[in-house]
Amino acid sequence: MTKQKIRKAVFPAAGMGTRFLPATKSMPKEMLPLVDKPLIQYGVEEAIAAGCTEIIIVTGRGKNTIEDHFDRSPELEASLEARGKTALLEVARSVSSLAHITYTRQSEALGLGHAVLQTKQLVGNEPFAVILPDDLVDAKTPCLKQMVEAFEETGASILGSEIIEGPSISSYGVLKCSPSSWDARLLAIDDMVEKPKFEDAPSKNAIIGRYILTPRIFELIEKVTPGAGGELQLTDAIRALLKYEKVYGFTFEGKRHDAGDKLGFLKATVEFALKRDDLGPQFREWLKEFPL
Repeated sequence: MTKQKIRKAVFPAAGMGTRFLPATKSMPKEMLPLVDKPLIQYGVEEAIAAGCTEIIIVTGRGKNTIEDHFDRSPELEASLEARGKTALLEVARSVSSLAHITYTRQSEALGLGHAVLQTKQLVGNEPFAVILPDDLVDAKTPCLKQMVEAFEETGASILGSEIIEGPSISSYGVLKCSPSSWDARLLAIDDMVEKPKFEDAPSKNAIIGRYILTPRIFELIEKVTPGAGGELQLTDAIRALLKYEKVYGFTFEGKRHDAGDKLGFLKATVEFALKRDDLGPQFREWLKEFPL
């Protein structure tokens, strides 16, 4: 039987972004610009590079800016064209033609599992990807593309994973796992724990914001017992999935930036700017002169 392709990528983007207040009082966290591109666009481009043709964005109240960003802007395009700004006109038009994008609303912020559940009808009965927009992975081969290749090899759900040293492991879902005997990048998962105490963490293998999930996950999210604040945790549903199917962790190649954290966002901005041909040389010289 031919394995199904990963055609759809889900982007949960309904959170309030309180760590970036006051900026996120009127601007979605996902639209914060990293150099000159909003966070969510990096993720959308990664999904497209991985072969996804349909993007599903889960929004909430006050997130209309995201829809506007990926839509056509006739007034802006007409202004740029009239002024002969052809390069900028191409940039503006390219954003609106990146992919077929569908939106669905999460009326209440009831956790990542609940956000994913809102896409059940749009995803249908096929495997799909989930990308958290504030987890940026700078990699020669896009992180999700690496994971899609692993999915095509296994046919199983795949969770992006990274080694986290020290007490900060308590901020993540953590895998109880063992290395696969046939692929060094794959981790056979036995169990997982959401935000354990440092001393109780079953490993240093944390789950990061990249997932490939089989459609059975939806029925299992619906059965999850809500936690604090009535939230449905995706980790709980994936734990339940382990009873029916194999699930693997995946050690990706590349550098992850936690752009949902202020310090992580600043570090990512500097590193991404330095890699730019148009900005990097001058920015690097300025940094050398900057008094530290």
